[in-house]
Amino acid sequence: MSEQDRRMRELVEQINHASYQYYVLDQPIMADAQWDALYDELKRLEQQTGIVLPDSPTRRVGGDPLPAFVQHTHLQRLWSMDKVQSLDELDAWFTRIDQLHARTPGLQPLSYAVEYKFDGLTLNLTYRDGLLVQAATRGNGITGEQVLQQAMTIRSLPLSIPYQGFLEIHGECLMRLSVLAQYNRTASEPLKNARNAAAGALRNLDPQVTASRKLDARFYEVGTIENPPYHDQSGLHRFIVDNGFPASPLLYTGNDRDGVKQAIAKVEEEREQLDFLVDGLVIKVMDLQTRNVLGYTDKFPRWAVAFKFAAEEATTLLERVEWEPGRSGKLTPLAHVSPVEFAGVTVRRATLNNFGDIQRKRLTLGSTVFIRRSNDVIPEILGKVEDGVDGEPIAKPEVCPACGSMLMEIGAHLFCPNRNGCKPQIIARLTHFCSRDAMNIESLSNKTLEVLHEHLGVEQPQDLYYLKEEQLVGLPGFQLKKAQNLIEALQISKDCRLDAFLFAIGIPNIGRATARDLALALGSLDAVRAAGQEQLLAVPAVGEVIATSIMGFFADEENLRTIDALLAAGISPRDMNEQVPDGILSGKTFVLTGTLPNMTRQQAENLIFANGGAVSSAVSRKTTYLLQGGQPGSKALKAAQLGIPVMDEKQFLEMIKNQ
Repeated sequence: MSEQDRRMRELVEQINHASYQYYVLDQPIMADAQWDALYDELKRLEQQTGIVLPDSPTRRVGGDPLPAFVQHTHLQRLWSMDKVQSLDELDAWFTRIDQLHARTPGLQPLSYAVEYKFDGLTLNLTYRDGLLVQAATRGNGITGEQVLQQAMTIRSLPLSIPYQGFLEIHGECLMRLSVLAQYNRTASEPLKNARNAAAGALRNLDPQVTASRKLDARFYEVGTIENPPYHDQSGLHRFIVDNGFPASPLLYTGNDRDGVKQAIAKVEEEREQLDFLVDGLVIKVMDLQTRNVLGYTDKFPRWAVAFKFAAEEATTLLERVEWEPGRSGKLTPLAHVSPVEFAGVTVRRATLNNFGDIQRKRLTLGSTVFIRRSNDVIPEILGKVEDGVDGEPIAKPEVCPACGSMLMEIGAHLFCPNRNGCKPQIIARLTHFCSRDAMNIESLSNKTLEVLHEHLGVEQPQDLYYLKEEQLVGLPGFQLKKAQNLIEALQISKDCRLDAFLFAIGIPNIGRATARDLALALGSLDAVRAAGQEQLLAVPAVGEVIATSIMGFFADEENLRTIDALLAAGISPRDMNEQVPDGILSGKTFVLTGTLPNMTRQQAENLIFANGGAVSSAVSRKTTYLLQGGQPGSKALKAAQLGIPVMDEKQFLEMIKNQ
């Protein structure tokens, strides 16, 4: 082997390993510039030698358009899945499995695995001697279409694997919701939903179009394999992971049917927080020998069933669009639609991003539109039904609907510049300041703040702290007890955590987690106010955009006047080194990941703070413990790499209890 050949192999392995860490484990191991340098070196060597290794990452960019798709016959049939839509129907399936299992003595006791049912496009990959040699769509389950060039653009998909035997593996091609949102922000033709986006990209004859969609994949089943090194679904899952595939997580394994149902309930509750579409869960018999005995019907495997969730997409009529100013002055279009049912909830409103979004989606008043429950409380309009009737064009507003000020257009958004005279902006800023994650002032709802604004002229957060009991009694909705409670809540809020205060004052692009990281890293309000770019970029989760937002906020004279006025009113944000120094968790920093069984993440954080500890959003060498629940993310991998101790909820509560 020549020195060039050796170096090419070395580069391919380095780049592929880095890509696996980044795209599959979400744990980067090198900077983008280093990755680019290695990639460029590999391309130069390939050009010099005329050799491109089978698993070279340069093969992922997408080649020339294909004239047509070639048919592919699967070695083993890709089965559809029988479906149930209620717990009663699931119980009936369990009963059938029990009866079939009892007919064959000597089988392993029944146990089950639960996985996501991804709403994407089935993908069947073929590997020979450890190399990817073919990819195909499901088609009719027997014959699909060859999409190797398209599939190779999926960065999370391995081009080579440790297993050297012949292998066919099934998974789901999908598009993350965050990637879809990013794509649609600049796309001339926005994509209506993640499933259609993935299917359309994978079946596009131009692989470069596929590459532009930044698809992902999850794998869950092996079709054909030589000498399988496993005997049940848990072993199969380990095989998938060990060979570098992004795997569908096992959400439950065991013989407890109630455990299966609890997994269903949990995913139904958390479904809207996922970054990919799922339309149900798949329940499988664990043991492979038992599966072989149970066999198949003409259409479905008897050993598996899909529990289908209620649909999250529907069509409805777009009736009107209202523009609402937020606390920053940005106007957000709110669509009013004909009532439509989502899992028993009647929806009448949906979000739109901006006027450009309205144009890209070709929306008109009176048109029929696709609507989807998104991660937001209010669903999102995805686009117009193509064969629907066109209605009246949606006009771009020129003045603020609340105060009549001429609007400013900045980038893709419209802004009302009347910061101190536009009622919705004022109320929104006050509401944010008083919210639970900010100053946590009880009794100050949006409606109550409107009353205080209209009757007492409350416009700035500091105005709240000069209210008197006698001013409040007699206002709409105020009796003596409510007035007393509000004054008490305001007094209590003056002693606040630094991170809560930083979040409350409304620094652009700063959420609760980032505010906490700032407070933890810099310690005091003065330090945050004075921090330069270098100091800010050293804070976890703070990049150049956020650093610029922070420095710009504290350079604004009006913002500084507001902060000084709040301090003068008696608010005293506690420096992080002053946080209950004698608590059992004093000096300890926690990072949370996954879903805890008996408490919310906020409740866990409050317990940590109450006992003198600190919470960070990112794992680092300064992390004392990782508090881990079910379905942990990449933070668990980072903690393992750094040797950070991991504890579960029970261990955490015992630590506090034993103080």
